[in-house]
Amino acid sequence: MAIRMKPVDVALIGGGLTASILGKELAEAGYTVVALERGQMRQTIPDFQSPTMHDELKYSVRHSLMQDPNIQTLTFRNFVGQPALPLRQLGSFLPGEGVGGAMVHWNGQTWRFQPEWFVLRSWVNERYGSGFLSDEVTIQDWGITYDEIEPYYSFFEKICGTGGTAGNLNGVIQEGGNPFEGPRSDPYPNPPMKQSHSGYLFEQGARALGYRPFPVPSSNSTRHYTNPYGAELKPCMYCGFCETYGCEHFAKASPQVSILPYALANKNFELRTRAYVTRIDWDRQAKVATGVTYIDAQGRETFQPANMVVLCAFAHHNPILMLQSGIGQPYDPATRTGTVGRNYTYQTMTSIDVFYDGQKHINPFMGAGSLGTAVDEFNNGSFDHSGLGFIGGAYIAAYQTSGRPIHHHPVPDGTPRWGLEWKRAVAQHYNSTVTISIHGSSVPHPNNYIGLDPTYTDAFGQPLGMITYDFPYNDRLMSRYVTEKAWDIARAMGGRSVSVGWLDDHYSIVPYQTTHNTGGAIMGTDPTTSVVNRYLQSWDLHNLWVMGSSVFPQNAGYNPTDTVGALAYWAVDAMLKQYMKSPRSLVQA
Repeated sequence: MAIRMKPVDVALIGGGLTASILGKELAEAGYTVVALERGQMRQTIPDFQSPTMHDELKYSVRHSLMQDPNIQTLTFRNFVGQPALPLRQLGSFLPGEGVGGAMVHWNGQTWRFQPEWFVLRSWVNERYGSGFLSDEVTIQDWGITYDEIEPYYSFFEKICGTGGTAGNLNGVIQEGGNPFEGPRSDPYPNPPMKQSHSGYLFEQGARALGYRPFPVPSSNSTRHYTNPYGAELKPCMYCGFCETYGCEHFAKASPQVSILPYALANKNFELRTRAYVTRIDWDRQAKVATGVTYIDAQGRETFQPANMVVLCAFAHHNPILMLQSGIGQPYDPATRTGTVGRNYTYQTMTSIDVFYDGQKHINPFMGAGSLGTAVDEFNNGSFDHSGLGFIGGAYIAAYQTSGRPIHHHPVPDGTPRWGLEWKRAVAQHYNSTVTISIHGSSVPHPNNYIGLDPTYTDAFGQPLGMITYDFPYNDRLMSRYVTEKAWDIARAMGGRSVSVGWLDDHYSIVPYQTTHNTGGAIMGTDPTTSVVNRYLQSWDLHNLWVMGSSVFPQNAGYNPTDTVGALAYWAVDAMLKQYMKSPRSLVQA
């Protein structure tokens, strides 16, 4: 018999970025809120302090801040019909576990999506014609526009203390910023990061080809800053321990620094850790969620009644939990019908190393998660796709995030993988190599989706989530095109040699790529092809909402966090102004 808790107005599943935003805003408005986080409590002090936090083996290799695949993992296959096998250790992506979620170990790269991404299907049809793409590129409009979400982008960037140089301020192109971004209503709240020597070399090469480089927008704070909630962020120390690490300096805009303390201070908000949610409970006749069942820290089954349930878990966990709870119609790749699990997308990454053979001193250990210089001439809305056969694009950037010894040892093609010659090559090239990142978009394909595995179960006896994914032909074409442009920049940078890491023919889940999983519970205007409406409210249960990148109909050629945060503020605004006083579906099907 499950323990029954006192009913609350809102149950949040997760304790990361979106749960912190909703918890703070809803509790402040007077609603009782419980957030259920499966991991442990973590705070900047004492959990993120050095020297413990500067342990590359513990955090980058053994993934101490990440999901434990011994308790719950995924199965994976490239295509329908292939046997899916469980992930025994994390590789391609790193879901966070514990308070703060994946935003504890993010790099702080804070990109807005171009306006075209939000109306992608309409934009392609209007600009290139309805027959431009095959029916295997199942892009969709989001149901909102850039102009609608722009104020929420602006507010989220103020919460994060984002630094950068505006490129388009109220429709006027600004010198030194990204000229291809959508119009901004406000400048960045902080100046950009300092430029590294690698960024300078990249800038010189890009300018020589006529491109317009700019500093990467960063939520690694560049000065003392107080956000709208009153949180005090400190200047980044360029210590080189951002990705896979918590920030000891209060400089990276994790929930623990920027948002969560102001939720926890409110008596209407409760955060329960070690609360492993197993299902969303719902009334089949009334078609409303009634609460959440979870396993508590003592191993007891517990039921939390709630008037509203919000999924705030990591991208693929949200649709998996809906599938395990029997909510919505599962997507079927054979018939291309159903919605839950549909349009799983990822990110299409390549890289190039420019070797200066000891002639330059890059000092890679003086890094930060968002320390970079970029060009955006080859993202989706920046260039003409006529005759290219694909849609989408990528930004190209030289980041300097880490010179940590276990992972950072660039060597040219043809170098032995071990032994004396490898060691000599590492010594020669460690301090004189610049890496260029090509950060590409991902379009949906009918065979890429999230389902439930028919064979494997988790520690609680539930079917594991199953990801079926391979690089679509569209994305392989896009990646080749943009990587060739990046290769031109690499050659213009004046290095002694260049090594290009082209996109493989098939996606592998083994090497790390990005933690930018998207889709599976996508937003849209049609309940037959989307899970949630424009406000991120479920079409099936009006008191169930879904946050995070699960709702992206496709993934843009940018990091998703800025859009995740903006959408959370967009959704909670609709909850407070439209839904809470009169619960109902805010969009009629």
